[in-house]
Amino acid sequence: MSSPAKKRKRDTQPTRSIASFFQGQAAKKAEQTEQSSPPEDGEQHFSDEALARKLQAEWNNEQEPATPEPPATVPPTAASPSPEQDRERKKAKAGVLSLQSSTGAEDTISLTVPLDENPLVFNSFRYAQELKAHWSAEGGDASYALLTRAFVLASSTTSRIAIVGILVNVLRVIIEGDPTSVLPAVWLATNSISPPYHELELGLGGSVISKAFKKIYGLNSQGLKSLYDRLGDAGDVAFEAKKRQSFTLVKPKPLSIKGVYQSLTKIAMSKGNGSQNMKESIVNKLLQDARGPEEARYVVRTLVQNLRIGAVKTTMLIALARALLLSKPEGASFNVHSQHDLARLKKEELTEVYNNAEELVKASYARHPNYNDLVPCLLEIGVSEELLVRCGLQIHTPLMPMLGSITRDLSEMLTKLQGRDFTCEYKYDGQRAQVHCDETGKVSIFSRHLEQMTEKYPDLVSLVPQIREGVSSFILEGEVVAVDQNGEHQPFQTLTNRAKKNVEIGAISINVCLFAFDLMYLNGTPLLDRSLRERRELLRSLFVQIPNRFTWVKSLDATSADSETVLDFFKSATDSKCEGIMVKVLDNAPVKSATASSNSTNTPNTPNTPAEVKEVKKGGRRKELLSSYSPDQRRESWLKVKKDYSASSETLDLIPVAGWHGNGRKAKWWSPILLAVRNPETGGLEAVTKCMSGFSDKFYQANKDKYEQGSPNVISRPSYVEYNGEPDVWFNPQEVWEIAFADITLSPTYIAAIGLVSDERGLSLRFPRFLKVREDKSIDEASTADYLALLYRKQSERARIEETANADQVVELAE
Repeated sequence: MSSPAKKRKRDTQPTRSIASFFQGQAAKKAEQTEQSSPPEDGEQHFSDEALARKLQAEWNNEQEPATPEPPATVPPTAASPSPEQDRERKKAKAGVLSLQSSTGAEDTISLTVPLDENPLVFNSFRYAQELKAHWSAEGGDASYALLTRAFVLASSTTSRIAIVGILVNVLRVIIEGDPTSVLPAVWLATNSISPPYHELELGLGGSVISKAFKKIYGLNSQGLKSLYDRLGDAGDVAFEAKKRQSFTLVKPKPLSIKGVYQSLTKIAMSKGNGSQNMKESIVNKLLQDARGPEEARYVVRTLVQNLRIGAVKTTMLIALARALLLSKPEGASFNVHSQHDLARLKKEELTEVYNNAEELVKASYARHPNYNDLVPCLLEIGVSEELLVRCGLQIHTPLMPMLGSITRDLSEMLTKLQGRDFTCEYKYDGQRAQVHCDETGKVSIFSRHLEQMTEKYPDLVSLVPQIREGVSSFILEGEVVAVDQNGEHQPFQTLTNRAKKNVEIGAISINVCLFAFDLMYLNGTPLLDRSLRERRELLRSLFVQIPNRFTWVKSLDATSADSETVLDFFKSATDSKCEGIMVKVLDNAPVKSATASSNSTNTPNTPNTPAEVKEVKKGGRRKELLSSYSPDQRRESWLKVKKDYSASSETLDLIPVAGWHGNGRKAKWWSPILLAVRNPETGGLEAVTKCMSGFSDKFYQANKDKYEQGSPNVISRPSYVEYNGEPDVWFNPQEVWEIAFADITLSPTYIAAIGLVSDERGLSLRFPRFLKVREDKSIDEASTADYLALLYRKQSERARIEETANADQVVELAE
């Protein structure tokens, strides 16, 4: 039998990225061979510019003898050329080969638009008219140069307000100048090309980008590697290479916003034989037509899906709402606000106007997360209540799930829900699923992240006709949990072993049960504004349970006075291999105050409370019902109480090795951070988890200052770190962090300790949480892969003992 050390040295076939091509040893050897061996005749390689000059010289030499001297008796300017001579001259001119400047064609008009001005001062109409005249000479479509200008300005600031303002201004110019380019501009600015439930991905490997750099910019392998080692970002490499390129054989054709987006969709849709050549051709054309270094930078960053402009989904939705408050397409009938009038409002009043528009747009997107539908609707009707009707909840379009707030312990939860009726539900260790079914019986299943899972769960699809007696259409939500033949719950990692596509029911070896907990749509009617008690009653009265295949989450209705009962329920959940419990407010009624009338006939916490009862915020603005279903919002009406991080008495000392750019509030910091264990046998580091919990803002800032790009603490991809992903930045390993966690799981992503527990999977941590920096330890004293495997075995043994004890208890009770 092979030793664990040998097993871990097997070929893991990692996903290759552009960085791996820059770091490859093969490229070094090839370059050394190329430099040491002079090229043979006919094999000399030229850069684009050098080849152009060579061909130009050859062309000139060929043409000189063929040019006759003008007759001495007729002055060259004395007579006009005949029509035949003019046609010949034009024909000859069309065939002349000449060098083209790659920098002189830059769109200087777009580059001067002050998109960073305050949106209430920015004159969008003036710039739209100027740019429309400029674009008309290039086909009439909005130029990519304008969007590039916005990207450059957005990436130069960390202010969220400034980034929103820049996006508002560029959207307004496009709305007024070329509204047909608004949708592709939104997709490009959000670093995506389709909604998450449409499986449309670029699928570009690092080799395609590196080949394009060599072909278009004349870089060799060593030059490419040198640039990447110094800059660390593929877009920055493109910027530097384009800046160095003075001439090209082909004059760049101006890129348009539509053209770039269409090129990306062509890349994503290229399948089958010849698709690789097609992708390479499209990428080459994009880099060739990029006018100026900045366009090249953002074309490449778009291709590698790392735009780095600090704009997230929420930022774009806010920008869209504000842009459509101020501007509209030519011929649109909806009303917009006057910049002058908005500028005269007080800060609180302006905020109110903005917030009302933003909430409408965000609510519409949360119910129908597809810019292909949202943007055209906004351009037609503007920001209005009708948006929620025209672009709202729809079968087979997943709505964004409601989220629960984290609560550290039961006492905090009971304090928050004082005076309300609530229900406690098992938080199963499975995969959240959103099930859609229409009148024809077509079924779609989506994950929490809105990804299509219908092919993964054909057994659940086959259940739908049996569970929906008398129901024509619905959207329900539940947790998919792996179960054994007896219906016993299996851990989450068991569920991950199921194939994701082309699953045949007869070949399924891992059975699942769907534990339903909510109903958001029924027989053509959205239920989002109904109370949880009402939605749950409809779910449980209209659908049919099938043992061990489809049932309800285990629940307990309680009040704050039932603390002991709730504690016992929490313990039963953790004993049943659940993560903890979810606690949800049942009714829409506000908390009953101490001064409420004692002779009131309707108590506020009864099932008969009208759904129309709403709580009112300060200032008179209404917010959603407390027990309503609020897509894409984290509400106090849903609280998560999980197993405490100290449930595992062990902690691990891990090494931070890489990070990603944060989103939203954390956009200016590194979050999450990749952590690794040591492999004492090879001297390498093995990635084990990403961590983004337990950090204070002060620590985040200190960490960002320490690992600032360009500092010695940031390095190119190290060969000694084993990880198949592509972080935004690699850290120079130098410190140890103490990390708490709830469980150790088998992982298809991380390869830490691979071969020690499983030949095919490594180990990872669930719910990792930063505790402190271990200043008393060097990286040579960090936790090892062997220790990680030991903790996993101890955890498995504890689980086995608990299962045996529970089984013995059941037998004793039966006897």
